[in-house]
Amino acid sequence: MSDTAELLQQHLIDPEVCIRCNTCEATCPVGAVTHDSRNYVVDADKCNHCMACVPPCPTGSIDHWLPVLRSKAYSLAEQLSWDELPAPQSEAELQSLAAGLPTSGNTAFENAATSVATVSSAPPVVHTAAMGASVPPWSAAHPYTNLHGPKNPISAKVVGNMQVNEPGTDNETHHIVLDFGSLPFPVLEGQSVGIIAPGVDAHGKPHHARQYSVASPRNGERPGYNNLSLTVKRVVQDHQGQAVKGVASNYLCDLKLGDTVQVIGPFGSSFLMPNHPGSHLVMICTGTGSAPMRGMTEWRRRLKASGKFEGGKLMLFFGARTQQELPYFGPLQKLPSDFIDIHFAFSRTPGQPKRYVQDAMREAAAPLAAMLSDPQTHFYVCGLKSMEEGVLQALQDIAVGAGLDWTTVAATLKQEGRLQLETY
Repeated sequence: MSDTAELLQQHLIDPEVCIRCNTCEATCPVGAVTHDSRNYVVDADKCNHCMACVPPCPTGSIDHWLPVLRSKAYSLAEQLSWDELPAPQSEAELQSLAAGLPTSGNTAFENAATSVATVSSAPPVVHTAAMGASVPPWSAAHPYTNLHGPKNPISAKVVGNMQVNEPGTDNETHHIVLDFGSLPFPVLEGQSVGIIAPGVDAHGKPHHARQYSVASPRNGERPGYNNLSLTVKRVVQDHQGQAVKGVASNYLCDLKLGDTVQVIGPFGSSFLMPNHPGSHLVMICTGTGSAPMRGMTEWRRRLKASGKFEGGKLMLFFGARTQQELPYFGPLQKLPSDFIDIHFAFSRTPGQPKRYVQDAMREAAAPLAAMLSDPQTHFYVCGLKSMEEGVLQALQDIAVGAGLDWTTVAATLKQEGRLQLETY
């Protein structure tokens, strides 16, 4: 068969389901995933079907494969223009397209029909080098996911909206509480939801949902109520420092009590906390990456107060540019040290050297080494993608310094769902 008649299971992202969380692009080891202001797309010329991007996707939007002729693969420009996936081409359509293509050498094209009929429905799953787990801890509660999609969002009422870092500082951050009334919307610590901002984008089309981690425990921000909370930073500039107004973040930060919000999800089936007694949590985060850690910490605090659960140790490494920018700083100071061991790291304190979460981790090498050696320990990392390498390098250095085989430790943590990474 000629190259032009080669059949391909083209990897595509469903724009109707995708919540633009950037997990796929950040995970792809060959740079095949890219995006614009509307869609995330896959370059057929770069994609090697390694499947690294599939397990981390919270919605399953990445797990789509359409049979095409390689020479007729959907271009990036076509994918960026989509509002929904195209219908799959039938075997007859593929054969018809292939029949009009030239052959090379003495190869007869009649083999193409057989190839169309026998091509696999999806490429094989192969091992990836990603260190984060794609499975939850063995004792995690069963998560409900994708109960509400973009076409059938659920309405929630705003019952709380307050700034949780010092007013006047950069990175204004809000704690927003949404109540679902009598409509069920079960979430677990570590899951996320999508928020659909009202209005349309520059192309005149409805805004896509933006993803936010849940900051409250499973029984609600207010215990026993059908509500949840989010930690939202008002976005006023991009990563290059250029002025930009984040659509969803500004919408959320400006909400008034009684306003109604459209919510989809919940999402996430692996970044979940263990439920068995004696399990330890090591939580490493920056900025609004604290949201899932707050939910986990509060759930353990409520369990401890009930006297019905014997939890293990809790360690928190929390970074921000300054103490004033760090969300929840005041409430964290009130948690007793025998309940949680907290380590702060501030990178822009005037007159002080820059200090990041990985620096705080190295300073706590002895207790962290003990945690790494304990099979009851679960590690959670959440924040900007730029923190991931430093945190993992610190864990490796601490393990090696304690005489542990990091390759074995890392593989075990991943396999048992005890190293969860959620960076963006």
